Amino acid sequence: MPPVLAVAAATALPLAAPQFTRRLVDEAARGAAVPQLILIALAYLGLAVAGHAARTATAWLAGRLAWDGTDRLRERLAGHVLGLDLGFHRAHPPGELIQRVDGDVAAVADFVVAFVMDVVASLLLLCGVVVVVFTVDPLIGAALLAYCLAVGAGMARAQRLAVPAGARARAAGAAVFGYLEERLAGAEDLRANGAGEHAVRRFHQASAAMWRAERRADAVGSAVIGGTGVAFAAGTALMAVLSGTLSAGTAVLLLQYTLMVRTPFERLIDQLRQYQAALAGLRRVGDLLAERPALPVPAAPRPLPAGPLALELDGVGFAYDDAYDDEPVLKDVTIRLAPGETLGLVGRTGSGKTTLARLVTRLYDPVAGAVCVGGVDLRDADPASVRRRIAVVTQDVQLFDATVRDNLTLFRPVAGDERLRAVLAEVGLPAWDLDAPLGRVSAGQAQLLAFARALLADPGLVVLDEPSSRLDPATERRIERSTDRLLAGRTGVLIAHRLASLDRVGHVAVVAGGRIVEHGRRQDLAGDPGSRFARMLAEARR
Repeated sequence: MPPVLAVAAATALPLAAPQFTRRLVDEAARGAAVPQLILIALAYLGLAVAGHAARTATAWLAGRLAWDGTDRLRERLAGHVLGLDLGFHRAHPPGELIQRVDGDVAAVADFVVAFVMDVVASLLLLCGVVVVVFTVDPLIGAALLAYCLAVGAGMARAQRLAVPAGARARAAGAAVFGYLEERLAGAEDLRANGAGEHAVRRFHQASAAMWRAERRADAVGSAVIGGTGVAFAAGTALMAVLSGTLSAGTAVLLLQYTLMVRTPFERLIDQLRQYQAALAGLRRVGDLLAERPALPVPAAPRPLPAGPLALELDGVGFAYDDAYDDEPVLKDVTIRLAPGETLGLVGRTGSGKTTLARLVTRLYDPVAGAVCVGGVDLRDADPASVRRRIAVVTQDVQLFDATVRDNLTLFRPVAGDERLRAVLAEVGLPAWDLDAPLGRVSAGQAQLLAFARALLADPGLVVLDEPSSRLDPATERRIERSTDRLLAGRTGVLIAHRLASLDRVGHVAVVAGGRIVEHGRRQDLAGDPGSRFARMLAEARR
């Protein structure tokens, strides 16, 4: 059944039912035979059953329409959020984004169903009742129309107060979700350091803020419901007085139509809270879609070339957009690395090594200078090409509740299982079943899987944030063998936390205070007692 036909049936059938009630009352008053009255009653019953069937069909069609549309909106929002830069994700925890991508869209979907079932159908029913009552008695019809307009104006005025209250309530709910997600993710550290009581107290404060926002939103809705209930009682009494001079059947008919006017308004009032949530959700969805990535897509993107990629940082400067610290993290950094060469970055914590890696992988753009890979400024490069040709292996490997295949390919379609098995064997995981759930793995196995991901991509430039720094010696040797395989024939940047891991690099850059204070061939710097790198090696041996 088409949606328009279902809504029309759900509206027209209830409008016809009171006509049978009037006829039944008038015929009974005239002394009609019982069989005739039974036929009228059966016709009324048939209309009632058909009306409920039409309403059920409308609900089913509205649900399918709403969820088909909002599922596509979820997909768009999820893709949009994943495309936003790291600065946005630093400011918005995952729990908040889950609420905005799923919770706000669910509120919209619920309202779409209610809109088709209750708002559209109720408004059509309301108009139909007014028209029918006009044909029965113009005076009563005019009074009913004035009454409906007055109630509708009051509801519209109430909405102007209700929607902002609903938006604040949803924002407070998203904040609670974000707080809860962060604390649950850090539950081990909180318990180990005795901070659980403080976390619960802060959660109580966030929940209290949400409760206050919900209470304000509920107060507006309750006031509308109470005021409309009083208006309906007065309207019903007025209709009863005006219909006192008509026949019994007509009086019953008008009373039924008056009560039918109340039903659409009650449905609309019942949807007031849903309407508030939907408008607040739509507003927040719009705000989220209005967020623009800080990394613009070039108008004429250039792909990175094949083979090992040259790396050049020319006068690079960078500062995080942070309200607490706007000091430059990098200042006038210049590095040149030929295709196939390897560079080790060393320096104390906070010196800027990780920020350099983020610029090389274009997770951020420099505020000064340029980062060029393969002779292409990354701001002019095709983003898809950057992700294919530059691979990153960090200490923190993200694993997913999925199969080995999905964790290896990161859910991307990859032709040929032989290639997948080959990269697993290359990193020392030959026995893993591609279609088995990943399950629980050790830290070393997780790191080896990260190397397999990079090998599968076959990049031209590899950035390693020393993945072996937290592992035992036996597992570390397996990681080192995988590192050698990954760097073979490729340009590599290795962020070193332990200087012993720099034996495989050809060049070393010492980072301090956001600057490159020393840069040269590893052997030359190690053999020069006056170099910073040599002094760092001497300190590490003590």
